Amino acid sequence: MFVQSLRSAEELELAAGQSYMPVIAERRPDYRGRLDLQLLSMSVSLSQARMTPLRTFRTPGMAAKAERDDLFFCVHLAGSGRLLQQGRAAELRPGVGVLYEARSAWEMDSVSDVRSLMLQFPRDLLPLRPSEITDGLARAMDVRSPGLRLLSGYVGQLFRLADDLSAEQRHDAGLAGVELLTMALRGMTPMAPSDRSAGEVMLGLMRAHVREHLADPRLTVAELARRHHVSVRHVHTLFSVIGTTPGAYIRRQRLLAARAMLADPRHDVRPVSDIGAAVGLCEQRTFERAFQREFGMTPAGWRRERRAHESTSGSAQIVVPGPGADLVE
Repeated sequence: MFVQSLRSAEELELAAGQSYMPVIAERRPDYRGRLDLQLLSMSVSLSQARMTPLRTFRTPGMAAKAERDDLFFCVHLAGSGRLLQQGRAAELRPGVGVLYEARSAWEMDSVSDVRSLMLQFPRDLLPLRPSEITDGLARAMDVRSPGLRLLSGYVGQLFRLADDLSAEQRHDAGLAGVELLTMALRGMTPMAPSDRSAGEVMLGLMRAHVREHLADPRLTVAELARRHHVSVRHVHTLFSVIGTTPGAYIRRQRLLAARAMLADPRHDVRPVSDIGAAVGLCEQRTFERAFQREFGMTPAGWRRERRAHESTSGSAQIVVPGPGADLVE
């Protein structure tokens, strides 16, 4: 975990741009804040924010230039405020959960000292239709909702225990958090017809099967269909709901697992070819090409760069401090 102390709105803007997304913060001379960040994987993070009253916002122009299509789920733990997005206003009070996105403008106004937990992840990890996601933005989730209570308890425990988990465990725990969020959101958005609900159940089973059998080189779309007693065409139909193909989903999960292993010091002595084989990519050249297409560099190059960051920062989890900010492991 890294802790960043903030003593001005300018420091908050710099920290947000480096760790979350660019924002504008209203200037208040007495502002103080603190951000605690847990990187669960290269694309999923969990953080805790504590700060004095402040208004922050993201303009339409900033949203249009977003480099990442991320979603943010915030569990409000203390204090009060309001989030505005998509023409809706969510009143924030202790226990409330709210979803918002990076690619459209928003405003958050905290009227008292606040504390919150925030799960950040790519939109394509949330297995809901685009219209369902949009409908769920800036809607306060009922603090009495069993789904929200379960999710809040999980992310709270994960935030406290993440330092004790391996890189692979943090990666899996982050995905589990997104799955729990999906469950909680379905409790507040209109339910789909029963036939599509059955399809979503099947899709969830398939996704879990993929994650549990990444090391099996025989894991293909045809094998996935056979295991679940449906046609290959139907498998493609199910995965189209989350905007991908089954083959692309399998490949990305394998590459994410490989990247997590490359980041784990316990695997430093393992050759790159062994790590590829451990996630079902037994041909080293195929593994290297796929990894470079996905992440912009070879597995060996990524490992070297990661280790170089560690040698200069002292940890695999990095947040660059703003001027005068404290960075603590």
